[in-house]
Amino acid sequence: MPDITWEAPFCAEGSSCFRLGTDADGNGYIAVVGQEKSPLIDSLDALRTLITDIKAGKADHLL
Repeated sequence: MPDITWEAPFCAEGSSCFRLGTDADGNGYIAVVGQEKSPLIDSLDALRTLITDIKAGKADHLL
């Protein structure tokens, strides 16, 4: 597992807490707090697009 720099956990009311991380190779990581050894991995561009799309409401239908 690469050396991942994790951000502080993001926790919404009544839901799971998630962490975002990056490594020196330009990869982005998303993990449930406590399960950082099994993250989703993609490029920083893909992570940026995911966060931007969520903020724009493109995933609201999933809630």
